[in-house]
Amino acid sequence: MQAQAFQFQDSTGKIHKLEDYKGRWVLVNFWATWCPPCLKEIPDLIALYKDRQDVMVIGVAMDFSDPKVVMDFVQSMSITYPTVLGNRQIASQLDDISLLPSTYFFDPDGKPAARQLGIISRESIERFIGSKSVK
Repeated sequence: MQAQAFQFQDSTGKIHKLEDYKGRWVLVNFWATWCPPCLKEIPDLIALYKDRQDVMVIGVAMDFSDPKVVMDFVQSMSITYPTVLGNRQIASQLDDISLLPSTYFFDPDGKPAARQLGIISRESIERFIGSKSVK
């Protein structure tokens, strides 16, 4: 996991770079509309993004045929964090994504901190951040 610098353009055209979020934890979550575990974890990611100023969440939608389907889905799930319409090339900035969901964590210094293949919960994310934060 060497991804020091990624650059993602979200569905509104805004560019997100890791360096833009210095001082915050960054979670990059790869998901798909057809993936039940992905859908199960989205409410936790929404709550985390809404409640914690020190956490940035970027969702990267993968494996879709119609961007409108993804964006309708984002709206129906009330996803408030940025959504990137992803593909293998975009994902390869971080890794060869072979499992959805996959979540990549970067610490407030922008260094890779962890990777979670499979479902993640708000509780496990907060526990991880708490274990890494200097008290």
